[in-house]
Amino acid sequence: MESLELKIPPPVVALLTGLLMWLASKLIAPVVVPFGLRVGVAVAIACVGVVIGVSAMVSFLRAKTTMNPIKPGTASLLVTDGVFCFTRNPMYLSLLLYLFAWAVYLSNWLTLLFLPLFVLYINRFQITPEERTLSSLFEAQYVAYKGKVRRWL
Repeated sequence: MESLELKIPPPVVALLTGLLMWLASKLIAPVVVPFGLRVGVAVAIACVGVVIGVSAMVSFLRAKTTMNPIKPGTASLLVTDGVFCFTRNPMYLSLLLYLFAWAVYLSNWLTLLFLPLFVLYINRFQITPEERTLSSLFEAQYVAYKGKVRRWL
């Protein structure tokens, strides 16, 4: 299974997950929720995802280090400030929030089952290899950071 590590960019994984959620939502009837309510809640959740994701990207740009999830070995600095004080993986958290917003919009409980699958995939094939690389690049600094800040929230 190592052949899948760091191969598919996380935004592509999120898009594929979103497509599968949409297909699954066609299998059973949606939960009846007024359109305005579900759109409002979905937009609010997605906005939180945007704030988290954009603030993470800004932190990376300010630090002048790579955002490329496929090549974590090119990181020149360990970013631990801003949103990285609350989560080690804010960009993946933002993708998860987008998927949650999509599930709310689809208004179908079956779509919620894809959220833990997304987390499991990202943990195994993206975060675990990234953490191995960051541990070798930043050694004690990364170990200390892992001890203070949780992976997701």
